[in-house]
Amino acid sequence: MLQSRCLAVTIMAEQGVAMTINRKKLALIHIVKKEIGLSEQDYRRILREAAGVESAAELDDALFRKLMNYLVRSPYYRLNRFGLTLKQKLYIQYLSRSLGWDARHLGNFIDKYYHTSDINTLTKQQASHAIDSLKGVMRHVGTPKDTNTERQK
Repeated sequence: MLQSRCLAVTIMAEQGVAMTINRKKLALIHIVKKEIGLSEQDYRRILREAAGVESAAELDDALFRKLMNYLVRSPYYRLNRFGLTLKQKLYIQYLSRSLGWDARHLGNFIDKYYHTSDINTLTKQQASHAIDSLKGVMRHVGTPKDTNTERQK
């Protein structure tokens, strides 16, 4: 079965047929869909508008990038009325996990410095400051997942 799939992919590539995206990219689309709370109807409409497909399984790499760019620039991408973006929220959560923090620890950090315990109520500017602060904490504690490129030089 695997050999026949590899052969089919090779033939498609040689004939110039667009290759579909891998499972990780497909999963990312569905994660973003869930995070920004898109209804199935809105999701299908965005697929048609942004990429001209009916299903994410029909996307190739170029259409995947086109869809993601559309989502990033759309009002759906903003998680609250203050401008917090999904990218900021996910990056804050990533930095927190890199520090070994659980959701409660992150909530306490956000509450102490930004006077709200829910990451979803941060403004875009507060989220930007929180990202910088978390990077500073990482530099201070010397975590292996240090995001500061200067430190790696």
